[in-house]
Amino acid sequence: MAFLPVILGGDVGAYAIAREFNDAYRVKPLCVTSYDPLAIRDSAILTRVPLAQADDAGMLVAGLIRLAEKLESQGAPQLLLVANTDWRIQVMVDHREELEKHYLVAAPPKRVVDRVSDKQEFARIAATVPGMLTPSTLYQDFSGADEPDWTPEPVPPEVGFPLVAKPATSSDYETLVFPGRKKVYYIQNQTKLNELWRMLRTAGFRGVFAAQRLIPGDDEYMHSITAYVDSTGAATMLCHAHVLLEEHQPATLGNPCAMVTSPDKKLFAQASAFLEKTGYRGFANFDVKQDPRDGRFYFFEVNPRIGRNSFYCVGAGVNPMRMLVSDLVEHQPMARHQPEARCLYSIVPERLLLRYTTDPAEKAEVKRLCRTGAINPLDNPRDASLRRRAYLTAGKLSQVRKFLKYYPHPTKSSF
Repeated sequence: MAFLPVILGGDVGAYAIAREFNDAYRVKPLCVTSYDPLAIRDSAILTRVPLAQADDAGMLVAGLIRLAEKLESQGAPQLLLVANTDWRIQVMVDHREELEKHYLVAAPPKRVVDRVSDKQEFARIAATVPGMLTPSTLYQDFSGADEPDWTPEPVPPEVGFPLVAKPATSSDYETLVFPGRKKVYYIQNQTKLNELWRMLRTAGFRGVFAAQRLIPGDDEYMHSITAYVDSTGAATMLCHAHVLLEEHQPATLGNPCAMVTSPDKKLFAQASAFLEKTGYRGFANFDVKQDPRDGRFYFFEVNPRIGRNSFYCVGAGVNPMRMLVSDLVEHQPMARHQPEARCLYSIVPERLLLRYTTDPAEKAEVKRLCRTGAINPLDNPRDASLRRRAYLTAGKLSQVRKFLKYYPHPTKSSF
């Protein structure tokens, strides 16, 4: 069956999805963006569709409907709508009925998204899965912050300081802009926490913020699991990568930028059990951290999307878009894939990665995997014009500048 992917956004994660479609089916996806991001600029494998005010839900939905009607009048094949940020996924599920008149909507059911995107509910569900651990957390509710006598909850002893604070539901926070805004906050004491609560209250945040016990260890203790659950409820794809380095720029703090793929059957079993309990469908991405003190793994959250670094799945041995198209477009779900190939996924220069890889054994592994060939979704032989190669080089140099500014030396906590 012929189909045309329509991807919302234009960052490296959106480009990765476009490349996965192009690699698998030689189709040329459309990327809907409000500006012209470097990751997709002058690309030969996709077509950018400009849409002003694409960060407004109503404008985005209206624009997508106009786009679909235009394409349908031109005889376009089945349209497949894909996104890779929490806010865009939320828009898709909130407006599914309107969008499904024109698109196959590649997003989990709204009831599932609303449930698992809430970190407090995530922890409740995880507690019912044998062996699935989550960090102790204070959930600070700002819904009453307009009241003059509103007072934040005290930090319980099991959380303590230092702690990590982040929105309990990312979509509540994604479009909020204010001075000092970060994706994740490292809080060392009560004074700093009081400052954060005041800043959020003043900025108009009225959702729930999670203040989480800090699990020690740097970026090298982080892990990622990417899954696909087909329309029958079966987890037909499970991929795992051990993170080596995350970004440290405030706006993208915590996004992995270098990972090594490997299977992990214990984590796969826990992730599968969680997804089964929620009636999940579609892509899911889990953030997990290993405690260096006792080796136990703690699940932080699940994102109701494939994740920015989905191309690591290709390096592991499976193209995620084949799983999606076989299920949603062809109505022939595939057998389970748990790929076992070991490769290095990295969007940063090798020398920068080695600078921050502190474990000697991992450093040797990085060098070995670099010799066999690291993968980067932007380093695409079918999209290798002079301009594209220049953008790739510029992107890597930008990473060097950002690391030197925001994380000049590796630390034991990664903060």
